[in-house]
Amino acid sequence: MLRDLQAEFAAAVFDERPEMSARVRAGRFPAAQHLQVYRNNVVESLTGALRAVYPVVEKLVGDGFFRYAVHEYLRVHRPRSGNLHDFGDVFASFLAGFAPAAELPYLPDVARLEWAWHQAFHAADAPAFDFARLGTVPAEQHAALRFVLHPSACLLESDFPIVRIFEINQEGYDGEPSVDLGDGGMRALVIRRGLTVYVEPLAPGEAELLTALARHQSLGAAVPAALAAQPDFDLTGTLAEHLRRGTLVDCLAE
Repeated sequence: MLRDLQAEFAAAVFDERPEMSARVRAGRFPAAQHLQVYRNNVVESLTGALRAVYPVVEKLVGDGFFRYAVHEYLRVHRPRSGNLHDFGDVFASFLAGFAPAAELPYLPDVARLEWAWHQAFHAADAPAFDFARLGTVPAEQHAALRFVLHPSACLLESDFPIVRIFEINQEGYDGEPSVDLGDGGMRALVIRRGLTVYVEPLAPGEAELLTALARHQSLGAAVPAALAAQPDFDLTGTLAEHLRRGTLVDCLAE
């Protein structure tokens, strides 16, 4: 059956399967060599796809280590979609359990940030927030509102200063090239505004507010968590800023 033949060939691209050579017609080269050429092309294409998504990870570990990591990744994580943009979604989780990368404990979180950047770049857009409609909601009902984040928005939390690591490893960066891991953890928002993807550090209260809203909690339920994390949290100013900048694109009344 054609389906069985296709499945067998796809498996042979990633795994050495001598029996597949019997199904390939020899030409200028023996059948096994034809398969090897195809295998090399596929691996190179997938390595290039991951290199495009994870340039900072590659810069941190070097080309040789990155290629080795991708090779091992492909042993357990094959493409599952016809869209190459979907490939590499669990690379961060893979790195977290990849013993050769254990000396770089921040590496998986840097990969998560880069995947969030990649997803934000390809995410759907959304209409601007309708302030006129918000104006029709009585003040006493504001606490019950559930705000909707932009489709590209992703909230991250790390025990390491990954925004700083990401920043200093960007092409063309000419600032101070050092990072102090002792600076501790951080919270961040990755979001596309217009045609540009931004990685923005968040204050504790701001992070708690957006996290609660992303979980579809009401504004009234989100505020206590924000104030607990940051007693001087400015709710009005923060909410206005994220409405103005398009982090929040809609609100739903209960």
